[in-house]
Amino acid sequence: MAETLKQFKPYVPKKGESYMNKKQLEHFQALLEDWKSELSQDIDRTVHTMQDEATVFADPNDRASQESDMALELRNRDRERKLIKKIDETIAKIEAGDYGYCGSCGVEIGLNRLQARPTASLCIDCKQLEEMRERQVAK
Repeated sequence: MAETLKQFKPYVPKKGESYMNKKQLEHFQALLEDWKSELSQDIDRTVHTMQDEATVFADPNDRASQESDMALELRNRDRERKLIKKIDETIAKIEAGDYGYCGSCGVEIGLNRLQARPTASLCIDCKQLEEMRERQVAK
């Protein structure tokens, strides 16, 4: 993720430019599609690598180490698969014209927040409230 987001220059709005205009939406859609493509390639690469490296070790410690590595890799890929789903939902929001606005209160999320986290669906205030509620429930 970090590589994809870094390769895209942050969107710098021109003075008087309206929020979530066509150029901004195109910028974020390109960023999201590139990120999705990168994640998909990583998942495919992992599948091929795991198939190639599937070796049966006689030593139980080697076998356990390999299984542990594979389990960790699969957990990471599952996270990425969920992220791809979230990216698809975000691209659908762009196409529907709902991107860039808080899903809770409806205010602008802000270009800086979206540049850092393009899949953000809450403004910073609503996200902080959500996190505080999660912490209270967890206690």
